[in-house]
Amino acid sequence: MMLMLTSSMMAIIITSIMMMMCTTISKISKKDREKMSPFECGFDPKSSARTPFSIQFFLIAVLFLIFDIEIAIILPIIIIMKWSLTSTWITVITFFIFILILGLYHEWNNGVLEWAK
Repeated sequence: MMLMLTSSMMAIIITSIMMMMCTTISKISKKDREKMSPFECGFDPKSSARTPFSIQFFLIAVLFLIFDIEIAIILPIIIIMKWSLTSTWITVITFFIFILILGLYHEWNNGVLEWAK
């Protein structure tokens, strides 16, 4: 019990110290305007460096990441097939792929996959 209490207190203390350090460092960097401005060979910038990008591109990138992670989840399932029952394995993989197809249909139905409107 004492070990858990000590570990919790150490975690809280370390977290608090790191939060205070981050706050102090961020206040220092906000004061320096030259460091925050974009660099263009010593000249004043011609336009804003923080130009907006297409939200459609962002949604496609998130969709790609979601399906990429799900492929990483599917690969170990193939290895597990050796140690599990075939009927259980087929049920799990079918359910998983059904959820993926349902998610893809939902994205398609909401128009996320249409690049130009």
